[in-house]
Amino acid sequence: MSPSAPQKITWILGLVLGILGIIGHYTHVDILTEHNYILLLVGFVVLAAGTTFKGL
Repeated sequence: MSPSAPQKITWILGLVLGILGIIGHYTHVDILTEHNYILLLVGFVVLAAGTTFKGL
């Protein structure tokens, strides 16, 4: 099992979730600040799953 490049939509989704988590950490936006660590975690998991499973 070797890593593969994730599909473009998977990569964009993981990137957007990670960026929203970072924004929520450094600024005060109610919904983002409340869930910033969850957004970062989900973004990382999406990127990790995209590289682990082919076609995701």
